[in-house]
Amino acid sequence: MIHAFKSRAAVAILAASSVFAANAADITGAGASFIYPVMSKWSADYSTATGNKVNYQSIGSGGGIAQIKAKTVDFGSSDAPLKPEDLAAAGLAQFPSVIGGVVPVVNVAGIAPGALKLDGAVLANIFLGKIKTWNDPAIAALNPGVTLPNAKVTVVHRSDGSGTTFNFVNYLSKVSPEWKSSVGEGTSVQWPAGIGGKGNEGVAAYVKQIKGGIGYVELSYALQNKLSYTAMKNAAGKFVQPSDASFAAAAASADWANARDFYLVMTNAPGAESWPITATNFILVQKTPKNAANGKATQEFFRWVYKNGDAQARQLDYVPLPDSLVRQIETYWSQNLK
Repeated sequence: MIHAFKSRAAVAILAASSVFAANAADITGAGASFIYPVMSKWSADYSTATGNKVNYQSIGSGGGIAQIKAKTVDFGSSDAPLKPEDLAAAGLAQFPSVIGGVVPVVNVAGIAPGALKLDGAVLANIFLGKIKTWNDPAIAALNPGVTLPNAKVTVVHRSDGSGTTFNFVNYLSKVSPEWKSSVGEGTSVQWPAGIGGKGNEGVAAYVKQIKGGIGYVELSYALQNKLSYTAMKNAAGKFVQPSDASFAAAAASADWANARDFYLVMTNAPGAESWPITATNFILVQKTPKNAANGKATQEFFRWVYKNGDAQARQLDYVPLPDSLVRQIETYWSQNLK
């Protein structure tokens, strides 16, 4: 069930250049805006429970990767997993934190949340700039009985290095040969059309302001900003709504046991109930941190999250990790972290 996103006590957002006056058990992280809503809640509740603070900067996955590589934070966060060879080269380890979904959001007069249906091919053609009005025959064919205005489509994409983008364009590359050959994949791409917003926050703000706008954000941002998200046709040919249930259905097919360093992307997952742009957030840490105490404190925070953070995740329409995966992560820690 989708619940309305409510503002919660936020963790402190500090600039990358800040000097942290922290207790020995206080830790700093930076990265994906995708996870910020639930990270805020986890951090606030962890501070209440333990007295230890987690200062998290919502700067995008690209920034989080850069900061953990530079050793300026205790952990980075990315919705784009690093490949095992890239982790090894940087002396990093990675593990999942939570599962969520990337959703197309629109600002089209008369369109309620979930009322507009799209498929992968049409979504790709919108972001390729080939579909220019909302009453285009390709959109109308998927939406019989829906009144679509003769209004300009304005694409809104991310302007920063983004794991949300990584999963969105990974999906488009799987469903659109033209997208794959002309644009491709990555945390940042050369967009064929549209304007850029920084973070999930920026994309949501632009779509909310621009009539005829379409963008892509993590579900909590759509709910928080009261944006109309779309239904999507999945790999099984069924139209599904974004929700924790459809994200969990997609996650059920994930073969984590055979994913080295947890490198796994679950877009376009099989299953009649699966949301097609389901994504995992990953935490990146130094295998040998320059501050050993903070390294241990980071593990303790995420151990607390896995034990105590499921309710907060579900409240914000994320999907907590299954117990079997948590056990796999704890084994990975014992084998890879000092």
